[in-house]
Amino acid sequence: MLEKCLDISFSVHEGILLSLKENTEEFIQNLRFLSALMLYRKNRLSLGKAAELSGYSKSDFINRLQLEKEPVFDFNKQEMDEIFADVDKLP
Repeated sequence: MLEKCLDISFSVHEGILLSLKENTEEFIQNLRFLSALMLYRKNRLSLGKAAELSGYSKSDFINRLQLEKEPVFDFNKQEMDEIFADVDKLP
């Protein structure tokens, strides 16, 4: 099944771009990344889907997360305990 792409647009005052010292393409790329990051942080998108939204490959998205000092995988204590318990069960 082919996925349909949507074109989403909104107006931004030119002064915003001037304040950020970004051109239109830089602004769009940063906005896509920040949107993907926020949805990834809130567990609304998987790593792969967040990378897709950001316009990066999965490995490039991970690299960008590292540059931004964002955790790639953010497990709580209970989740970590479960992972290590599963590892202990391996032969």
